[in-house]
Amino acid sequence: MFPNPPSRRSLAVAKPRDEMLTIPQVVEEIGVPRATFYRWRQCKKGPKSIKLPNGSVRIRRSELTRWLEMREETA
Repeated sequence: MFPNPPSRRSLAVAKPRDEMLTIPQVVEEIGVPRATFYRWRQCKKGPKSIKLPNGSVRIRRSELTRWLEMREETA
């Protein structure tokens, strides 16, 4: 007899969730003014973001980390 496959719920619990950050959280973390961050978004130089149906914007923690790592300079 075959064992029961894991339920969808147990699979969702096993995978860690990627934190969704608000713009105020991001600008505080990277230490830039909100206007600068919005200018970067307008020029397509900021991290990828997600616009939710209610109009609010979120940035995945993994995307912010990737974006910051791309800007590191080697000394």
